[in-house]
Amino acid sequence: MQVSILDGLRVVDFSAGVAGPYVAKLLADAGADVVKVERPEGDPVRRWSATRAEFEGDSALFQLLNASKRGVVGAPGEPDIEEMVATADAVVESFPAGAGIGRAWADRHPRLVVLSVTPYGQDGPLASHPATEYTVQAQCGAIACRGRPDQPPIHAGGGIADWTAGAYAGPAVLSAVLRARRTGRGEYIDLAVADTMGIAATTFSDLAHCMRGGGRAFERAARSVEAPSIEPALDGWVGFNTNTALQYQGFVLMIERPDLIDTEWSQIGERAGRLDEWNAMVHPWTSRHTVAEIIQAASDLRVPVAEVNDGRTVLDNEQFAARGVFVRNPGGFLQPRPPYSIAGGGAPRPAAPAPKLGEHTGAIEARPLPEPSGAGADPDAAPELPLAGIRVVDLTGWWAGPSATGALAMLGADVIHIESTGHPDGMRMTGFVFGTEDWWEWSSMFVAINHNKRDLTLDLDTEAGMDLLWRLIEGADVVVENFSPRVVEKWGLSWEAVSARNPRAVFTRMPAFGLSGPWRDRVGFAQTMEQLTGMAWVTGHRHDQPRIMRGPCDPIAGMHGAYAAILGLAERERTGWGVFVESTMVEAALNCSAEQIVEYTAYGNVMERAGNRGPYAAPQGLYPCRGHEQWLALAVADDEQWLALVEVLGSPEWADRPEYATDAGRREGHDAIDEGLYAWAAEQDLDDAVDRLVGAGVPAAPAWDPRLQHENPQHAHRGLFEMVEHPAVGTHPMPGMPYRFASVDRWITSPSPTLGRHNHEILSELGLSADEIAALEAEGVIGTRPKGL
Repeated sequence: MQVSILDGLRVVDFSAGVAGPYVAKLLADAGADVVKVERPEGDPVRRWSATRAEFEGDSALFQLLNASKRGVVGAPGEPDIEEMVATADAVVESFPAGAGIGRAWADRHPRLVVLSVTPYGQDGPLASHPATEYTVQAQCGAIACRGRPDQPPIHAGGGIADWTAGAYAGPAVLSAVLRARRTGRGEYIDLAVADTMGIAATTFSDLAHCMRGGGRAFERAARSVEAPSIEPALDGWVGFNTNTALQYQGFVLMIERPDLIDTEWSQIGERAGRLDEWNAMVHPWTSRHTVAEIIQAASDLRVPVAEVNDGRTVLDNEQFAARGVFVRNPGGFLQPRPPYSIAGGGAPRPAAPAPKLGEHTGAIEARPLPEPSGAGADPDAAPELPLAGIRVVDLTGWWAGPSATGALAMLGADVIHIESTGHPDGMRMTGFVFGTEDWWEWSSMFVAINHNKRDLTLDLDTEAGMDLLWRLIEGADVVVENFSPRVVEKWGLSWEAVSARNPRAVFTRMPAFGLSGPWRDRVGFAQTMEQLTGMAWVTGHRHDQPRIMRGPCDPIAGMHGAYAAILGLAERERTGWGVFVESTMVEAALNCSAEQIVEYTAYGNVMERAGNRGPYAAPQGLYPCRGHEQWLALAVADDEQWLALVEVLGSPEWADRPEYATDAGRREGHDAIDEGLYAWAAEQDLDDAVDRLVGAGVPAAPAWDPRLQHENPQHAHRGLFEMVEHPAVGTHPMPGMPYRFASVDRWITSPSPTLGRHNHEILSELGLSADEIAALEAEGVIGTRPKGL
């Protein structure tokens, strides 16, 4: 009988909400025995609906996050719970910061991996601050970077910070557990949701600002929007992405304005700075055509395009239907399937119903921990990173793929990033904005996401280049690519070919839309995924168009891809053979916007965008304080916090009303409450207002300027930003990972590589002589500058 990949792995899940249960779900989907431990009142998500639907039993969101788990009622300190922890492989917990429960378990049980998930981390000046997902976004700079400059900034909707945090935790926990099973050495992992969004949702504005010289003399607000992006059609909204010059040219040809090709409008900043003029040229054309007509026209010109879906219309997408993406939860509603598949590996686990509260109390069998598998494993030896000794051939570009291989590199793998001088990583091409001679080395995005890698240029359109690639693959543990399928197949990089050369290789493909279905050969970027999956639908002001989230979708795809690759390594440890992994970008995004889908298919309700309001707190919003761009983020998550807010306000008559004592009443009166809060905030100093609110127990934060993110006192305390010396751009603070390992002092051990920086080193390792390497340079097979420059 075929078993699941993580069969025999036990995880004890004390977490509530979304982030912790989501990483535990990832483990359960792969076959781990996950035991959810709750207090007698249960996880609040059992009673939660984002659309305030009425239901019996447990909520659809709870059933989504906790399918295939077992459930007990208990608490730390109880003998049966402590025994369960002592014999577990991993624990996931979300106890309040500073409680020390998770760290004590990790210290007491050296083979245990413990993940603690909190808004700001376990310690630091903000660790104990009351917080919601919304105020966390504000504090880390993820709100101030998004929106039109002539409108208030907007948060990314759908509770995306918590889903993203759960995705980031996957590779960290799984790799640490596999190391513990080999060596007997566990790990304590401290994950901060704020650090996650500081990396995933600010587009590395801090690094870009530092590379421009830094300082605090800003001429304009930090926020902006893309153009074109989501535009009105005759029968809905349609989304575009024009990351490259060719994509922009295709777009203006589509709208029948070829006169815009070689003008100032070809510059991203020009379009963003003159939105009304740009829209006046674009909207007359898009508004005359249907979504279907526009998608066909854009696709013919190879412009990334998608319909803009909500939780209802996403179910009708032809690609998702063809691939069978939506499956039925045991609770009866639809949900996205796991975003990866592993051919030749363990059987996917059939979903079992989520546990009723306390359903398995007293029924969790005792189990011994297996002995470490590594020969002569010494738990007292200096720890290696979890993926030390793993070699990865990295054939990825832009952000999603490189973030996957970047996570593997941070976790200890030797990652060789493959580019060519004719086709460098596309993210390098964004460096032109700095106007330097070696501009391809000045992309703040590339510099931020490729740490700890080595770089080799190979012209894969030549026989010599392909021969060298195959030699690298023969010695690799993992091969990762995220090109369009037609490009990969042109090179002959099929699973059959890779496994024939290296039967132990884990070949991970990360296509945009999957390797089957009518959208198979379409190109897609994060913007496209956010438009297609509903992420954009719940982001933006009510009176304005939907807006993309600007970032999270890329690392979400990357973390799922890294997790799937590590699962492949786990399967190889079990069988001795490599596997083929398909981890699809759009399906990763669907999994992190699943709440919209389950709300509709369980209750018939569509989640909507609401500016800075949201379903998780009321009132919730941004309120301008004294001074320029001084935005106060405030979110009242329960009735007790509302009473505390009223007291801070001085109990004014407009706030001290009995109908506002409940969430329903505050939602009904949100407009009037906002009017009072706007008037109050306008007279306040921002920092003083935050201090008073937080001191009273009300979640509040400044909308931190993302360009000054490394100055954030909580990020600084946790060491999120590490000083890195880069050979081209100089020394700057750069973000590491959003979690801290107890065994790791710093994550970044080498800067993102310059183009072809390690050509000689890597080719020498393959056995090439200096003369042979020089000949490859002369023939243009390798190099250190883009061709033609």
